[in-house]
Amino acid sequence: MEIAAIRPADVHAESEAPQLRTILLTDICDSISLVERIGDGAAATFFREHDRLVLRLQQQWRGRLIDRSDGLLLLFERPIDGLGFAIDYARGLRELGTQRNLDLSARAGLHVGEVLTWRNSEEAVRVGSKPLEVEGLAKPIAARLMSMARPGQILLSAVAEPLAHRAARELGERGQHMIWKSHGRWRFKGMPEPHEVFEVGEPGIAPLRAPPNSAKAWRDIPLWRRPAALVAEVALCVVIAIGAWFVTRPAPAIAFNERDWVVVGDLRNLTGQPLLDDSLEQAFRISLEQSRHVNVLSDLKTRDTLARMQREPGTELDRAIASEIAIRDGARAVILPTVAEVGGRVRVSAEVIDPHNQTTVYAEYADGKGAVSALASIDEVTAALRQKLGEAIAAIHENSAPLPQVATSDLDALRAYALGQLAYAQSRHEEARSFYRQAIDMDENFALAYIGMARSSYALVDLQAGIPYLRKAVTLSANLPARERLYLNAWVTQVDKPVAALGEWKTMAALYPDAFQASANVAAASYWRNDFAGGILFAERASASQYEFSALTLDTLGRLQLGLGRYDEAERSFAMALEGGSGSAAVGQAITLAAQERFAAAERAWPQSAEAGQLYFDRVSILLDQGKWSQASSHALQRIESSQVAPLRGSAAEFPKVVVDWISGKHESAGIRLHEAVEDSLASLSPNQNTADALQYAYMALHGAWLAQRMGKPKVAQDVLTALSSKVELINTPPVMGMWLIVGANQPSPQKTPAEVVDTLEAGVNGSEPYQLHVALLEAYAKAGRFDRVRSEAEWLSRHRGRAYSESGCGWCQQPLNVLDSRIAHLRAAEILVAVGDKTQASAELQKFDRGWGPLELPGQLRLRRNELLRMLH
Repeated sequence: MEIAAIRPADVHAESEAPQLRTILLTDICDSISLVERIGDGAAATFFREHDRLVLRLQQQWRGRLIDRSDGLLLLFERPIDGLGFAIDYARGLRELGTQRNLDLSARAGLHVGEVLTWRNSEEAVRVGSKPLEVEGLAKPIAARLMSMARPGQILLSAVAEPLAHRAARELGERGQHMIWKSHGRWRFKGMPEPHEVFEVGEPGIAPLRAPPNSAKAWRDIPLWRRPAALVAEVALCVVIAIGAWFVTRPAPAIAFNERDWVVVGDLRNLTGQPLLDDSLEQAFRISLEQSRHVNVLSDLKTRDTLARMQREPGTELDRAIASEIAIRDGARAVILPTVAEVGGRVRVSAEVIDPHNQTTVYAEYADGKGAVSALASIDEVTAALRQKLGEAIAAIHENSAPLPQVATSDLDALRAYALGQLAYAQSRHEEARSFYRQAIDMDENFALAYIGMARSSYALVDLQAGIPYLRKAVTLSANLPARERLYLNAWVTQVDKPVAALGEWKTMAALYPDAFQASANVAAASYWRNDFAGGILFAERASASQYEFSALTLDTLGRLQLGLGRYDEAERSFAMALEGGSGSAAVGQAITLAAQERFAAAERAWPQSAEAGQLYFDRVSILLDQGKWSQASSHALQRIESSQVAPLRGSAAEFPKVVVDWISGKHESAGIRLHEAVEDSLASLSPNQNTADALQYAYMALHGAWLAQRMGKPKVAQDVLTALSSKVELINTPPVMGMWLIVGANQPSPQKTPAEVVDTLEAGVNGSEPYQLHVALLEAYAKAGRFDRVRSEAEWLSRHRGRAYSESGCGWCQQPLNVLDSRIAHLRAAEILVAVGDKTQASAELQKFDRGWGPLELPGQLRLRRNELLRMLH
């Protein structure tokens, strides 16, 4: 059948006057090869998910989708809406790729200008036309910006950039950390006037470098730099240039921006003195890390990239290999250091290399007498390099100290420190502590080594042993540059005043967005406070591929997502953390599956290696959750025995066994263990105890007090309240504050009315309250006669099983009780409702309880409670 030609009248059915609009064009990079790689069926599934993402973001950012294929054309009322869409679209596309083990990215162009829109007639749409057409000069400008962008790059015109920049606060906290930069003036084919091009992006994610020249877009070069003018200038300048070469250095060929990344290649040691190998390489790193303009890609991330290149971990990082690593990880340059003997003197030199063509951009060197001069020479070389990397001389002097002062003048000590850093990066913390101790023995004023000792002790759950080293580092803080002093001060606050530590870490993260350790600690502190939503952004930032401990942060991110019930996201985060080498990520996978009642998969995911170390209670919780009472009891005993290696966990390990014995009807055994665990927790609160550990012991004691109240032992709880009443700083720090509120509200008193108890507990609901506060509320509502709220609290407890598993508290010591309560909440609600004569609702609650555990054989106490309930119902 022949299709009739479309008449002009059909095309211009509803013409509109030109309007000022924001226009966004995007394009998925390598979309054709994507289909070839994954096949037609998988590609169709991908594009369906992609379309759902676009629809969601279109609604969120108030956009109007005009056209789509493997690219998008959208209109927005405001530039900030278009930018918000572009940023979230890039993030969502990366997540879709991660699910498929693909590296997906898009390029985007954003412009503001007049556009003419009109609607096609119904007849035209039926034969293939779009419902709405858009034309105007703004469209090709946006198209040029999009086509010239690098993968993952968002380019803006000079019209769109200031409007979006001024409204960046509407993007929330992430808007404060965006990088805005100009790439200069560009000429577009077919357009007479040059256009200034801007880029905006997230540090560590966006390319943040100039687009390449192409036939349709090229950098606008001033007249005097054009070939015709240069021919006339060369003859005049050549003689001057040859002479000037010997007295000046060429200007940098790579334009560095703040917080660009560099790869440091292996040191070429031509002196024949092996001592200089690791020592000088570490010295280069320490000195360059003082720069505000560059960050050094860590050894751990370098090894990860080598693995992706299918090369051995010990492969020499020469010019070619280091350049490939830089390109893969988005680093701006390669720095190759060399030490050699020249004319009887020790020469330290460094080349800055463009990784794309492997040419030397510029080089610096310094000579000295003997090996002891090497550190001073490194100072001279790196100071010169840093100036050429874009830093002013005044900034270098202000923000850094000489290397022998920052590090050590003892090369043996520096070598020991380098080995300690390597061991720490591989989570061999005891070995790292040994190397740091050797470095301190060789140089007692080595400030960085003292910080290493404190950090390793913390990782080994032995913070008390690391405190003296932290205090010593403080006395040597003058030997540290500004950034490391801020890091040290935040750690001191973490130990002495944990309630204020979150603010310190946030300050450092704001001042240094590339200081991933600060963002990681914000995420960890938020997690400990049960502020799952508040920690997500910082955990995502610190999981950037450049961070050497990104796998550990991905583990934290997974637990935050689990606490929010975002199971699919948590599974992906734990999988990525496991791939990156995080030992605890497999445990995270297991509890995420258990929270969804996928117990067979949880059993397969559970790592055998988790029987030792700091992973104490999760296995008990998973077994309890399945009703495997004897196995849970046996495993709880194993945890008690293994926890003796970690003093802080000794008393905490008793609580899972208390819960297992109590629910199994072994009340005498549970009471004895509970009393001992509470006494141990209180006894550990010595006057000399550091505040960080004291908070853990206080939480443990209050958790024991709450268990005692539920077991009918109010005197134990009163002893805890009395002992902690004078420790105001502890009981006013979350999450201890929440447990103090629970125990205090539930302690029997003739002056308290049920309504007052409810008011007290409800005042503590703020989104980061302990899971057990809702257990307490269920009982309080029952005593106050608010039986509709009893049912809603039972529903809340069973619906938030991810939070029951994820909540940290006293290092998961309360996790088994949380998981148990997520199961028996409906049974308790049924008991309360049948007691007041509401058998219909009681029966409904009992059915929910039975659906949760099914036909499993209940332990004695639960079986008796259920049978008694059935008798009362019938």
